[in-house]
Amino acid sequence: MSRRLVNLTLDTLEDLPRPCRQCVYWELDPVSAERACASGDPGLEKEAWVSQTLLEWGSCGKLAYVDGMPAGFVMYAPPAYVPRSMAFPTSPVSADAALLMTAHIVAAFAGGGLGRMLVQGVARDLTKRGVKAIEAFGDAKFGEAGEGDEVGCVAPVDFFLSVGFKTVRPHPRYPRLRLELRTALSWKSDVEYALEKLLGSMSPETLLRPVRPAAATTSTPG
Repeated sequence: MSRRLVNLTLDTLEDLPRPCRQCVYWELDPVSAERACASGDPGLEKEAWVSQTLLEWGSCGKLAYVDGMPAGFVMYAPPAYVPRSMAFPTSPVSADAALLMTAHIVAAFAGGGLGRMLVQGVARDLTKRGVKAIEAFGDAKFGEAGEGDEVGCVAPVDFFLSVGFKTVRPHPRYPRLRLELRTALSWKSDVEYALEKLLGSMSPETLLRPVRPAAATTSTPG
């Protein structure tokens, strides 16, 4: 199967799952978000937020596609662009970090490494822009009944831990977690180093030996 990452734009915003496309949990403060949902069009509010953030700050999300199908996404921005970030008991986000607001993998594609792929894409983007770390608020009670209407807007703690985040401020419900970008980028470096060692152990004759047509099986990155 083929997998690719693309930046979140006003065009690719349409590929978010519909509930996420209409959600302004992170983009507005709690009062404004409630007002938008009750009497306005939250989809337009979200589109306006993405447009403003793209113009003023730059890329603020990544989408993953598997065989052309939208399979997951992440959104991120400086905490100053995310009013909801100040509403958590473990606020504020560190001054040297961008906030990973939310992450979502479509159930049919869960468990295939897309979460790590998305976080790596964010890490590469933010490193080029001089950001030192990514922080996030995780939900330690994700999916539990009766735990509030924001279920699903805050990604589970286990997701962040599985892709390399460490807890920097504990909390029974909403711990704040952090990923140093040099750590995230070292994943790729480790793979490249292992590949170099493997290739270095092979003789030039082996490396340059022509491949027989029968051995040229098709293989797509997975």
